[in-house]
Amino acid sequence: MGKEKFYVVWVGVNPGIYTSWTDCQLQIKGYKGARFKSFGTHEEAEKAFASSPYEYTKRAPATTPTPRKDVDAPLPACVAENSLAVDAACSGNPGAMEYRGVHVASRQQVFHFGPVYGTNNIGEFLAIVHGLALLKQKGFDMPIYSDSVNAISWIKQKKCKTKLPREPKTEELFKLIERAEKWLRENTYTTQIMKWETKQWGEIPADFGRK
Repeated sequence: MGKEKFYVVWVGVNPGIYTSWTDCQLQIKGYKGARFKSFGTHEEAEKAFASSPYEYTKRAPATTPTPRKDVDAPLPACVAENSLAVDAACSGNPGAMEYRGVHVASRQQVFHFGPVYGTNNIGEFLAIVHGLALLKQKGFDMPIYSDSVNAISWIKQKKCKTKLPREPKTEELFKLIERAEKWLRENTYTTQIMKWETKQWGEIPADFGRK
């Protein structure tokens, strides 16, 4: 009998830690931009899953966010530090879009996706759904912060109300949107989705630093 392995899926259908290659494949097969790696112990897998996949895989992120002084500034007492902040960035709108989630207290990147051709609002929407699915899967009880009023509204409506045309170059993105909308329809969650007040608190910790 072979040695047991643990498979970390950072980017896939359902990010998480899996104990069989078959289960891992189900999360990554046909999933554009999938990120995964096997580990020999559950402890190693847990540590890796809580970190950026780029620390463990050869491929570097397409873009490196520019550090922002205000992102690392002390947070107001009203901000829940044990929380997940999500944000998106887009080079042009539409253009090369990516999104990520960052743990507020540690400033550690939890997940990252992209770039793909899309819009900032779509990225903000997908980032929230990604966060909701991840927190539910892991059983973590913490709020999600987003600075996008539109994305929060779309989540409540369980619908990404983008005006971006569906065409060959956006087809893969629309498949992601449909998957996200399906998740919202079929899942319940207790996670609070809270508005990040940028004017009062500074840039959201997940900000890409391109303003």
